[in-house]
Amino acid sequence: MNTATSTAGFPFTAVVGHDDLRLALLLNAVHPGVGGVLVRGEKGTAKSTAVRALAALLPALAVVPGCRFGCDPADPDPACPDGPHTSGPAETRAARLVELPVGATEDRLVGSLDLERALAEGVRAYQPGLLAEAHRGVLYVDEVNLLHDHLVDLLLDAAAMGRAHVERDGVSVSHASRFLLVGTMNPEEGELRPQLLDRFGLAVEVRAARDVETRVEVVRRRLAFEADPVGFAARWSAAESETAARIAAAQATVGSVVLPDAELRRIAAVCAAFDVDGMRADLVIARAAVAHAAWRGVAVVEEEDVRVAARLALPHRRRRDPFDEPGIDEGALDDALREAGENEDPEPPDGGPGGGAPEEPPAAGTDDQRSESSAPRPAGDGPTQAAPPPSSTFRARLLQVPGIGEGAPGRRSRARTDAGRVVRASGATPRRAADVHLPATITAASPHQRSRGRSSAGLVLHHDDLRHAVREGREGNLVLFAVDASGSMAARTRMAAVTGAVMSLLRDAYQRRDKVGLVTFRAGGAELVLPPTSSVPAAQARLAGMRTGGRTPLADGLLRARAVLRVERLRDPRRRPLLVLLTDGRATVAARPGGDPVADACRAAGLLAADGVATVVVDCESGHVRLGLAGRIAAAAGGALVGVGELSADRVAGVVHAARAA
Repeated sequence: MNTATSTAGFPFTAVVGHDDLRLALLLNAVHPGVGGVLVRGEKGTAKSTAVRALAALLPALAVVPGCRFGCDPADPDPACPDGPHTSGPAETRAARLVELPVGATEDRLVGSLDLERALAEGVRAYQPGLLAEAHRGVLYVDEVNLLHDHLVDLLLDAAAMGRAHVERDGVSVSHASRFLLVGTMNPEEGELRPQLLDRFGLAVEVRAARDVETRVEVVRRRLAFEADPVGFAARWSAAESETAARIAAAQATVGSVVLPDAELRRIAAVCAAFDVDGMRADLVIARAAVAHAAWRGVAVVEEEDVRVAARLALPHRRRRDPFDEPGIDEGALDDALREAGENEDPEPPDGGPGGGAPEEPPAAGTDDQRSESSAPRPAGDGPTQAAPPPSSTFRARLLQVPGIGEGAPGRRSRARTDAGRVVRASGATPRRAADVHLPATITAASPHQRSRGRSSAGLVLHHDDLRHAVREGREGNLVLFAVDASGSMAARTRMAAVTGAVMSLLRDAYQRRDKVGLVTFRAGGAELVLPPTSSVPAAQARLAGMRTGGRTPLADGLLRARAVLRVERLRDPRRRPLLVLLTDGRATVAARPGGDPVADACRAAGLLAADGVATVVVDCESGHVRLGLAGRIAAAAGGALVGVGELSADRVAGVVHAARAA
């Protein structure tokens, strides 16, 4: 056990509760092939504390002296860039906990050309990254949902294959990279895409205890640790040593644990019953069940081990939709395990793995289903009603903010980034080594080598030779939906189409890592139903509680949207906004007494254009008589006009650029 680390941090065995979290971490420590742990939970729930504490329990490692990749002397990597390794005395060091910051670059993660040696000695040498440093240790990614998607792909690939491959800057390197991958995230700050969720072996949900005694014990232990860290760790040293010894014993025996065909069939039957995609779930459950058996100290996997593994491996794989809540019905899991053991008819009973007829959902739009408190009614005139359920959703076409931004990582609009592809070189001074455009720098320096008296293999550089690599990637935007919920839009089929379109756009925003907000307007005014947030499912929930009916205060809706965007610009100036207005344009309420409703709406749209807001107006007008008022609003806003039917990427080819003239 790494005792030096354990005295500096909170002990793993002193963490109160969170049994699933601790077990998932231990199973991965026993068998890294499980594929890592994703820890979902609200802030302040000891996610990071538990992860950091685990590293102190991992056995010390024997490493090849001087190897930057931590090769095992008993089984060195034959392709190690620092090899070949000869037999000799080994060094011992503690297992490392390597943290990947949210703002890390691809160079820092996978490694890159050693710029200092390349410029000074004229050789191509590889500078290892965090994947090399984490080999045989723990790679911890806090706020993994905020990490660049391409970085998540890289580290998950390395975790799955046990190797990192680097092909960049004239460097071609492959090295061993086996580590325990742990990612933590707060769902309130945005979700991971389902494709990335599936790449994590296990997932656990962590919530603060609601039991008073448990909360008291959490505070008591934390205060005791802060008052005397060394003394607190000493009181838990026996439990820590016992857990560390158990991990080492399980690691030594996991390779000999037998997975009987009967349990393998049980695993396959459970995955089929829960209708999970692909075969990754089967493999993860098999490995986790073997690890659990080794942790229990038994030589053969039993049903108990399969149940524990399935309970940790299946919840995040059942999400078919970005708005589905992760989780698993343990009763349904028990039924599936029992049926698999009894070798009954493999077809699942009606209603899914849990058996029995599915309950009839309450009628959509009733007051029983959507309470009045979930969506306050704006003051105004006219009857109101709950919005009908949305029509079928679709794959939305891409709506973009024009130009090039410098915003938050995402996948919507073009932006200058630190981690995108290199598009050109500039004469600006690079801020760091990773920003140097090496070919352009060498090209700038080459003509001057004779005049500078170069006499060795190294390149003689001056500051003026340095060229900056300009990179371009994608950014996430603030997508503010302004939805006309007035009486002219309240026809059931029309409103269903509108809410279906918004749902489709919300799904698109979820995948592109946007912040979203929702403004609705009807009757007496406009209402900010959802302040801008990264929790896209929250927007879906507010949309479901929307009320419709009354007159159309279109100008008020646009002015309210403008006010929201101006505040957000102060809070997050780098995140560019995109306003998506869904209306038929039939304004009936003026912004000023005695004013013209449509003229006032156009004037409000002009203010948005003056603010530089990119706007897309979705024309929801239908029927034989069409006034084309939405087109006037789009023209005044300097934005694009599209019909509801044109939002589907499958129906209309191409990309909508929000600043395009209508």
